[in-house]
Amino acid sequence: MKRLPDLSEAEILALAVANEEEDSRIYATFAMRLRGLYPATAKLFDGMAEEEQDHKNQLLSLYRSKFGPELPYITRADVHGFLKRNPIWLAEDLRIEAVRRQAAEMEREAGAFYARAAERALDVDVRRLLGDLALIEGKHEERAEQLTETHLTENAKEAEAHTARRLFVLQVVQPGLAGLIDGSVSTLAPIFAAAFATQNSHDAFVVGLAASLGAGISMGLTEALSDDGEITGRGTPWLRGVVCGLMTALGGLGHTLPYLITDFWTATAVAALVVAIELIAIAWIRYRFMQTPFGSAIVQVVLGGLLVLATGIFIGSS
Repeated sequence: MKRLPDLSEAEILALAVANEEEDSRIYATFAMRLRGLYPATAKLFDGMAEEEQDHKNQLLSLYRSKFGPELPYITRADVHGFLKRNPIWLAEDLRIEAVRRQAAEMEREAGAFYARAAERALDVDVRRLLGDLALIEGKHEERAEQLTETHLTENAKEAEAHTARRLFVLQVVQPGLAGLIDGSVSTLAPIFAAAFATQNSHDAFVVGLAASLGAGISMGLTEALSDDGEITGRGTPWLRGVVCGLMTALGGLGHTLPYLITDFWTATAVAALVVAIELIAIAWIRYRFMQTPFGSAIVQVVLGGLLVLATGIFIGSS
């Protein structure tokens, strides 16, 4: 790999051409991928792709006038100092905020490259164009704001925010909530049954640990295999599975860990307090993201949890 100071002016211009062409294609891909759910932002990236193409054409014209029609092949991968980009445009679940962050990083890197290249250029025309591009890229945030004003009206912003929230609920909140409910409620009976049957903290902890981890694996696989997300829009199945599985295990471990306390009755009192917190948390999540009235959510969740808890205590005490 070469260092930037080792490049000739012809190689610098060729590298700039390759950068602008790649950035334009990335922006065009963002626009294509986002057009269905975020049409206003897609127009923004269409504009950015067109601007990068214009930069490329300026660079090509200057290169042709200075060095002829033969363009050496060189890319950012051949030069030290460029960041390796995470190809988020290949992700199945393309998130709007990640796209905007990626675009900002691309513009910052491009501006820094042109500024450094302009400092090393000896040819007046090359130095002028690279300096102009450095200023343009450096002010690209202002250009993006202008594009935002053009394409992202208040109604469009609200619509895209609503879409992003809906996708977050479908892809993260729903599987996470399903796992938390299952882990918090379904493990109550075996854990407290074992606790009251043995009145031994260690035995209750072992049963709770097995039940929590087993439920997490089971729920994670069930969620991942339930659908591929293509039609329902629920996102990557394995992401949903991981979220659901982790939240299931977490829900069970919450009232399992208190049984690390050796005194049985103290451990049980702490576990009961944790159960109350878990049930209130579930009710709040349903209220916050699922538009379930908080009072109704409390009654439903707490009533169900108490019934399962009572079942475990009754069986364990019999």
